[in-house]
Amino acid sequence: MFAPVNRLRRLALPFGDLVAVLAANLVAAALRFEFDWSQMASRDHHFFGITLLDLCVTPVIFRLCGLYRGYWKYTGLDDLTRLARAVAYRAVTLVVLVYGGISGVSRAILILASLLLLAFAGGMRLLPRFTHEVKGSRRRIGARRTLIIGAGDTGESLLRELRKGSEGEFNPIGFLDDDPAKSRATIHGVPVLGTGADLRQRIEELGIRDVILAVPRASRPWMLEVFETCRVAGVRLRTVPTLGELQRGAARIGQIRMVEIEDLLGREVVRLDLQHLREGLRGRRVLVTGAAGSIGRELSRQVAAHDPAELVVLDRNENNLFYLDAELRQAHPLLRFRAVVGDVLDRGRMTVLLEASRPEIVLHAAAYKHVPLMEDHPLEAIKNNVLATRRLAEASVAAGVRRFIYISTDKAVRPTSVMGATKRLGERLVKSLSGDRTRFMAVRFGNVLGSDGSVIPTFRRQIAAGGPVTVTHPEATRYFMTIPEAVQLVLTAGIMGEGGEIFLLRMGEPVRIVDLARQLIELSGLRPDEDIRIAFTGLRPGEKLHEEVHSEAEHALATSNEKILILSGIERLADAEAASLAALEAAVERGDSAGGLQALRALVPEYVPARASDESEESRIVPLVGKRRIDAQN
Repeated sequence: MFAPVNRLRRLALPFGDLVAVLAANLVAAALRFEFDWSQMASRDHHFFGITLLDLCVTPVIFRLCGLYRGYWKYTGLDDLTRLARAVAYRAVTLVVLVYGGISGVSRAILILASLLLLAFAGGMRLLPRFTHEVKGSRRRIGARRTLIIGAGDTGESLLRELRKGSEGEFNPIGFLDDDPAKSRATIHGVPVLGTGADLRQRIEELGIRDVILAVPRASRPWMLEVFETCRVAGVRLRTVPTLGELQRGAARIGQIRMVEIEDLLGREVVRLDLQHLREGLRGRRVLVTGAAGSIGRELSRQVAAHDPAELVVLDRNENNLFYLDAELRQAHPLLRFRAVVGDVLDRGRMTVLLEASRPEIVLHAAAYKHVPLMEDHPLEAIKNNVLATRRLAEASVAAGVRRFIYISTDKAVRPTSVMGATKRLGERLVKSLSGDRTRFMAVRFGNVLGSDGSVIPTFRRQIAAGGPVTVTHPEATRYFMTIPEAVQLVLTAGIMGEGGEIFLLRMGEPVRIVDLARQLIELSGLRPDEDIRIAFTGLRPGEKLHEEVHSEAEHALATSNEKILILSGIERLADAEAASLAALEAAVERGDSAGGLQALRALVPEYVPARASDESEESRIVPLVGKRRIDAQN
């Protein structure tokens, strides 16, 4: 049924070009001889013969130039450029075949016919596009009236995507842009109606129902301001992918989605030296531990994108590792890749793995991270976060690993939890180790948005269940960073490190958790304290009211990357502390929690358990039963 229709469509364009060639020649001759056909017959004896030749030559040249492979309703500037090139080739061919060797032929007809052919054939190709646009305009009349913020390249691309969409959900009626040069300009017939400061007024005047942010570099304060304006006005706020997503190829400009909490907490992405990063990873053998976790998965994805010689991913969570294996094999079919089910606690297994794979770079992300849970299982935290790290590092030296990058956390600063203390000790261990070839370094950063078991997925589950959303304390704050940005900076720091550094990622400003909860409720289309209750439960064991990125004794020094700092003031493990480290390992082996904690305190003297800290006593509050209004603005 469809084959005959398709054949007719394929034949229609060449047939139309034949009509255009004939019409162009006849009109050109009529114009040249002022519509006096008798004069033309007496002065140009070869007109009909040349026209017949033109009818044979032009379709062949058009086909060779690819003019019959396009899809009509998507005809654009590229198609018209190819058409102009083909018409020029046609004119040159006719000159070579005819006009150079025959006298009494009007060359003016050739020029006029070429211009007319370009107009007729181009118009015929643009007609389906025009018809498609008109139909789209009719569909958009009843669509949601939409403002696009950002009249740059991204906004222009977005407008074209919206107009090509067959659903007709959005009707773009204007742009807003802060660039004075774009004031009162129009883009594809859509006017620039003002600046971002005019958003509230334009929403009210024009009956706007959707606002789309076409600014991939949008900063957090500006995003929050736009979000608040749209929330008060009751319009939906959408956005295009961030610059980071576009750089990673994770999205394209034409994709739009509802604004997420990650957008409101995100910050402007700095353009990293991706070429330097690629050179540091291309052709290298890389091992990622903890690869099934949030950070490990993203480390694996980004390393795979930089053409390593081999990528080995290790985790004991075989279910998540299975999905990562499938994802990477599909995304990078040529990648030499191996997923290994194993435990970093298994010294023998790690030794064999390192000897067999001989990685040049080890990214050590395997760790226990849940603070309250590790308070109940301190020996497991010590075993996994300290002893396994030490053994893996020693095995890496023996296997000739060039770079060992240890993933740390802001909870290592003046730790009040077992988890934080073990990560602090891990930093000191890494700083103390050295090998003939191996460079050890650590990278410290705060919370990452959307990681497994983190606050945002928890809040989303609670909102979906109808609440309440539980927050530990109304003044509790945390530092946040998106997972892709954190991982990209981790890799950058690991490549730039010379050995012995403790890097710190610049985290921006801390965020109140209650503000995060309120914004997430509002993004879900609900009202905090009315549709969804916020309940305060008190700080859990080991938790701080406010996290820090470095202590007073540590000094953050700038590097060549403005998002990456180097910390000074972190001491190596002294020889005299070897006895405490041995006591720590012995306590773990005999299952002695008290002895393990005692040895941990000896090795991390700044560790003050939260239950004994003055801060924890002040911050513990009685959980709320009823509703409580907390201002979202600090």
